[in-house]
Amino acid sequence: MFSALLFLSPWLIGFVVFTAWPMIYSAYLSLTDYDVINSPEFVGFANYAQMAADPKVLIALGNTVYFTALQVPLYVVVSLALALLLDRAGRASGFFRTLFFLPKMTPPVAVGVLFLLLFNGQNGLINSVLGWFGIDGPAWTTDPAWVKPGLVFMSLWTVGASVIILLAALRNVPTELYESAKLDGAGFWRQSFSITVPMISPALFFVIIVNTIAGLQTFDEAYTAFFGAGNTTYSNDAALFYVIYLFQQAFEYLHMGYASALAWGLFLVIMIVTAVQLVVSRRLVYYEGDR
Repeated sequence: MFSALLFLSPWLIGFVVFTAWPMIYSAYLSLTDYDVINSPEFVGFANYAQMAADPKVLIALGNTVYFTALQVPLYVVVSLALALLLDRAGRASGFFRTLFFLPKMTPPVAVGVLFLLLFNGQNGLINSVLGWFGIDGPAWTTDPAWVKPGLVFMSLWTVGASVIILLAALRNVPTELYESAKLDGAGFWRQSFSITVPMISPALFFVIIVNTIAGLQTFDEAYTAFFGAGNTTYSNDAALFYVIYLFQQAFEYLHMGYASALAWGLFLVIMIVTAVQLVVSRRLVYYEGDR
């Protein structure tokens, strides 16, 4: 027992110091009025009552949910399509696997700056390419209706990790199933929906869960592009995501107690969404051990 605890001690110490204690302390701070400079003053559930009456919270949460609802399905579809292509690439799959994963290593701040360069409504590369086909591209960075779709398209830059996970799942599908399906006359689409998707459904479910949580915590790219230092031209709330509003309350206005309450509100939302996905997965996800 002692030996097991000794080996687990680095993780246990890290968990207690960097996860458990900050969560407990933030739960306490959420019940206080705290500005970092003065000592916390207990106010009970006043911060949570303020959340319920704060219109910015509803705007930020709506933007976040809208972004996540757009981003996750598109992210999964693109990841699966690239994984299917890699599965047929033969010896070249190793090179392309690395190529697809490299953008994931790009710092989020750099991605935010890249977003402004590529999606600039007047001289950005995206609108220039659309212009070649006679399409008048929208004002991605200033039109409230196109800000979130633009950020969704930009998020596809980092599909590499999901591609690798889905490719590994595809490589584990028994080839005998495809051979039997071919003998029965099943085509590509029939094989995809009857064999591929059910057999890789655990990996698909994992990718959906992870990317849903990441989508609800979106911060870096949007903050860099629209709220970073020196950005004084952006005035609407189309890119105001929940974590950005939380960050503003905590580090710009020093409302640490209110920001802690916002953090626990987000935790509750993520917990509910994940619980719903877990319940739905019981009907849709196939595990080989299931009978």
